[in-house]
Amino acid sequence: MQMSLLRNYDAAGLKQADLDHCIHPWTEFPQWTKTGSTIMVRGEGAYVWDAEGNKFIDGIGGLWFANVGFGRQELIDAATQQLAALPHFSYFTNLGNPPATELAQKLVELAPGDLNHVFFSTGGSIANDSAVRMAHFYFDNIGKPTKRLLISRVNAYHGSSYLTSALSGKASDSPGFQAPENLVHHISEANCYRMPEGISSHEEYCDYLANEFDQKVKSLGPDNVACFFAEPIMGAGGVLVAPKGYHKRMKEVCEKYDILYVSDEVVTAFGRLGHMFASKDKYDIEPDMIVTAKGITSGYLPLAATIVSDRVFEGLSRPRGDGAPFAHGFTYSGHAASCAVALANIDIIEREDICGHVRKVGPYFEEQLQTLRDNPIVGDVRGSHFMLCFESVKDRTTKEPFSADVNLGKRIASHAQERGLIVRPIGNLCVMSPALTLSKGEIDHIVELLRASIDATVADLNREGIDFHG
Repeated sequence: MQMSLLRNYDAAGLKQADLDHCIHPWTEFPQWTKTGSTIMVRGEGAYVWDAEGNKFIDGIGGLWFANVGFGRQELIDAATQQLAALPHFSYFTNLGNPPATELAQKLVELAPGDLNHVFFSTGGSIANDSAVRMAHFYFDNIGKPTKRLLISRVNAYHGSSYLTSALSGKASDSPGFQAPENLVHHISEANCYRMPEGISSHEEYCDYLANEFDQKVKSLGPDNVACFFAEPIMGAGGVLVAPKGYHKRMKEVCEKYDILYVSDEVVTAFGRLGHMFASKDKYDIEPDMIVTAKGITSGYLPLAATIVSDRVFEGLSRPRGDGAPFAHGFTYSGHAASCAVALANIDIIEREDICGHVRKVGPYFEEQLQTLRDNPIVGDVRGSHFMLCFESVKDRTTKEPFSADVNLGKRIASHAQERGLIVRPIGNLCVMSPALTLSKGEIDHIVELLRASIDATVADLNREGIDFHG
């Protein structure tokens, strides 16, 4: 990116204006007012710079989305050219635009099975919300109007709209908010680090989880359940990798009871796990719907897609006796400039074989991150390819976590930021989802900075007399 394109920012003034006027997602009041925000002004590749000129390795990929990295001129040009021609126009009813049509065609070529139909929106929350509305409309149209209930998992994250916040199962995100009653029901997350007492193998655990799902459906009544939502790897809820065969077993339960399986690939699609879509290529399932966002444009413009099967589309498009349309959509559905960027982004991923790079380099990333286990507070290192985290614990034998007031993840993240690395703290976790273009040398540097940051945190704990057992 040309430095001449950048403004000279008043860093102190920006920080104060941000404090005075901006409400950030997941702000912790009043702690935020003491520190303010780090204002980022530039990105290039896997690096970002703040308003004060400090350079950081972007270990979180913006927020799970910067798949091809920052400063890609092809994506800037795609946006500019479409903005000049037609930035956007209504996508309702019988109106369309070339980029949206071409992108829909490309997505169904990449998607597994018969997922041949695409509904566009602008973010993962809205795309998941749309999946629910489509499922309800579908079942109503095919004569099963009682199938309304949704099943998700504890610690899942599917968005923060009113509906998708209810779908999400993170207890830490619910205080102070209300949720629709009796619509969403949760089953256990697949957490191989903390399997239930008495279960000693992943095979047993998979049986346990599939049986729990089956029993939940029976208790609610199969004629009442519409959808099961699952992330291929649970993201914000802990980067949890399910036991082998888990997703196939859950899909079998869905098929048994005519429940739509919705695969939330907002994070995992477009290369993060080494495939355009992980559902089929990595986990061998063909869901009824795939929801995606983030990496579809590498974050250059907002866009999301809900991709549905022929069966679902046939049910959606049946003529209704009441003549009611499929009354769902948004002003920016099929946004022309966003779709143009997505097409250019997918072209980069294919042309540069970024998925192949992730399949080659991702295991090295996992392997190097595993070396952090020799630190006395690191209890688990998990994830896959470019979707990874480590979990810190107070006692590695019992897996007892640090109490929330210790702010363990934030301590490590703060030390990392001081050293030039951005990671995402979630409770006792530090999560990484960087650009998919990282080299092995850059991965080594990330792990080196993480090790120093964890060591500094251990020194803090010792100095403050906070007990832990390695």
